[in-house]
Amino acid sequence: MICLIFGDTDLPNKILRNIVKQKVKYFIIDLSKKNIFQSNKNSNRISIGQFGKMIKLMKLYKCKKVLFAGKINKPKFSSLRMDIKGFYYLSKIIKASRLGDAAIIKIIINILKKEKINVISSITFNPELSLKKGNYTKTRPNKTDLFEIKKGKFYLNKLNAHNHVQGLVMRDKKIFKTETTTGTKKMLQAIKPDKKKEGILIKLPKLKQDLRIDLPTIGFDTLKDCKKAGLKGIVLKHNKNIFLDKAKCIKFANKNKIFINII
Repeated sequence: MICLIFGDTDLPNKILRNIVKQKVKYFIIDLSKKNIFQSNKNSNRISIGQFGKMIKLMKLYKCKKVLFAGKINKPKFSSLRMDIKGFYYLSKIIKASRLGDAAIIKIIINILKKEKINVISSITFNPELSLKKGNYTKTRPNKTDLFEIKKGKFYLNKLNAHNHVQGLVMRDKKIFKTETTTGTKKMLQAIKPDKKKEGILIKLPKLKQDLRIDLPTIGFDTLKDCKKAGLKGIVLKHNKNIFLDKAKCIKFANKNKIFINII
């Protein structure tokens, strides 16, 4: 039996489909804002602060593995529903929240570890969601693009494991925009279209990031946002990014002369 702790985005549904196909026994702890899985009979709506309830459920089902997927937002502590274990860990959660969303998840992982419950990679059942090294489009990065990719990668690699930044846009050999807590989509939407079609989205995991959770994710909406922003390319890390709807994205990228480069 595996426990699926699901937040928002399209990723959980894709994972769930493969788990069902593989006939793996599962139950869901739904932390999504909109209660996405309320129609699923195996779903349990639980507040992120109700650790006691989560662990009790896991032990009831003799669960030894947990998979996190989807965006789990930083909670508003003033309105957070807590149980006894939640209150016990509250100070650690608040301290972690100052570092970012990834730090909150890290605290949850440590709590589960004490209960002898292991967290596994979010792509365990969906290895097809990551890509190997290479250029996946007809358009390829030129020498200037390669310089910008190297510079952007260097910047992202300097960030600590809890920093919320997983993506940035390079333009004119400089860091043009960096991701904030609002995410990649808001960053791209804030960019005025460039008719010259310059700029590259670089989205990579941090060097010391726990790769079982919160892998940088892009999909078809990301490609459309890149086109609107006038960007010419997207760069990801091999086997360490989640790429949704790959075939659709590659077709769109080829049509709009956007390169997809996996480093």
